[in-house]
Amino acid sequence: MAGPLAGLKIIEVAGLGAAPYCGMMLADMGAEVIRVERMPPPPRIPDPLARSRRSIALDLKQPEGLSALLRLVEDADALFEGFRPGVAERLGFGPETCLERNPRLVYGRMTGWGQDGPLAPRAGHDLNYIALSGALHSIGVKGGKPVPPLNLVGDFGGGGLLLAFGMVCALLERERSGQGQVVDAAMLDGAVSMLAMFCGFRAMGLFEDDPGTNLLGGAAHFYDTYETADGRFLAVAPIEPEFYAEFLDKLGVDRERFLPHGFRLGRMDTSQWVALKQELAHVFRTRTREEWTGVFADSDACVTPVLGLSEAPQHPHNVARGAFLEVGGVMQNAPAPRFSRSAADQPAAPPRPGADTRAVLAAAGYDAPALAALARAGVIPALEDSPKENQS
Repeated sequence: MAGPLAGLKIIEVAGLGAAPYCGMMLADMGAEVIRVERMPPPPRIPDPLARSRRSIALDLKQPEGLSALLRLVEDADALFEGFRPGVAERLGFGPETCLERNPRLVYGRMTGWGQDGPLAPRAGHDLNYIALSGALHSIGVKGGKPVPPLNLVGDFGGGGLLLAFGMVCALLERERSGQGQVVDAAMLDGAVSMLAMFCGFRAMGLFEDDPGTNLLGGAAHFYDTYETADGRFLAVAPIEPEFYAEFLDKLGVDRERFLPHGFRLGRMDTSQWVALKQELAHVFRTRTREEWTGVFADSDACVTPVLGLSEAPQHPHNVARGAFLEVGGVMQNAPAPRFSRSAADQPAAPPRPGADTRAVLAAAGYDAPALAALARAGVIPALEDSPKENQS
């Protein structure tokens, strides 16, 4: 693998959502990520979160399966898991055990609530974590209820991306200290971290808790979405004065109406926002989304079409940037960020779960009779269920 993390070997104990996203990010950047599935291995699905890995399957509840995992730990740079606190310890591969085997190991832990605190042992999902962070309360329309923003804020931004960042930080620190450590990444912590700017706004009296009451939450007429004549939508975001002025010019409306108190202050008169939003809604319904896209093309008015996931890969800018690519017949995200010198390879399709079991364990010192014994005991897949080559 090419990429800035090439040469690192990382073990991923397979989980759901946020943890696989962390694994995808690390694998995209060139790390050799060995994904450890349960026994029996699950069916293969076209999941971009599992791309670019080597995949093995182990029954970690059997001593032989745990022993195999710990043998891999001895030669790894990092391991991460997404269990509730204490589960990895009960299974026998908690941080203390793994760091005893390999003191340079970075051990990543992905949870919703964190490794301690009253809620640490409790179940939860993205929506619960961002609810407790303060983020969910402010997402939605004025007078309405908080709206789930997919599972992007907790699972992926506040969870998987935070864990990937934390593990890379710990790997960098290890180069100075020579020692590994545990990275405790909680989705709650990550969601709170992403609220930093709004904590500042609140301290200055510029932020309210309720949905749809803040400039960046859809209260402002110049920061919202508007329906067009064909039932589609535009994203309108000319926040700065010069962009707002260009927006009004392109829209063809009366400047005086939308700037009642002068160029710089007019757009910030919150008492006018509701009325101005209604006027803009009427204007935008006079043309289709594509017609408006043409009006605002090549301008700094900050107006763009709201694209569905089926449309986004065909947008000219996304095509030019290569933001999406097809892997294994599935259109999906390209690796990001980009690097000028140590560019990442194109991702590989997710392997069949368990496909690399014998090759990985053989490289770790298991000979053919030992592997056959593990298969007979149900610790690893039988030979016919574990092809030698990944199928892309």
